[in-house]
Amino acid sequence: MNYISVFDVIGPNMIGPSSSHTAGAVNIALMAYRLFQKPIAKAVFTLYGSFAQTGRGHGTDKALLGGIQGFATDDVRIRDSYALADAAGLSYRFIWDETTKTNHPNTVDIYLESPSGETQTIRGESVGGGKIRIVLINGIEVVFTGLYSTLIIKQADRPGVVAHVTQVLSRHGVNIAFMRLYRDYKGGTGYLIVESDENIPDYFLEEIRTNPLVHEIMLIQI
Repeated sequence: MNYISVFDVIGPNMIGPSSSHTAGAVNIALMAYRLFQKPIAKAVFTLYGSFAQTGRGHGTDKALLGGIQGFATDDVRIRDSYALADAAGLSYRFIWDETTKTNHPNTVDIYLESPSGETQTIRGESVGGGKIRIVLINGIEVVFTGLYSTLIIKQADRPGVVAHVTQVLSRHGVNIAFMRLYRDYKGGTGYLIVESDENIPDYFLEEIRTNPLVHEIMLIQI
């Protein structure tokens, strides 16, 4: 049986009128900010479906711009996210795409670029009540929600990486709730996503990096 908590009924603490169009947008952008792990010089937001159609009235643009500056859903600075981005020298652009069909009506693509030219693109969906789902990283299909501590490992799609990672996690007593592997094509780039219902320590990440097939590690704590 699935139980509904009081937070599902009331919704999240937030600035703005809509848990889906405001709080969800903040959470998607905040996830992008946390995944990028680099200073952000440029951001491009492409909004689809309901996000594109009603986002201006619901403050979705302010929410997204606040999220990639590291603001949480209840941060009053979201109201001034444009001015704060301008003051910080952050370049940003919004594309309101009302014609392209996506799997979910509240969808946004976020392109981020660092001062040195490193880039990352994610696609997120706001699924209600401030909850989100990340479904693309750099064009590769993934699925995770941020409801669990999440370890995201970008790797070469070669044998041995999954075994290496699970051995390290086992040695350090990490209880795996979910583990999924995604790739663009056989032998290409893959993402190993490990979710745990407890905090995943970061002190052993260097141990994971010793495998030369591991390209990048991102850790999101709950």
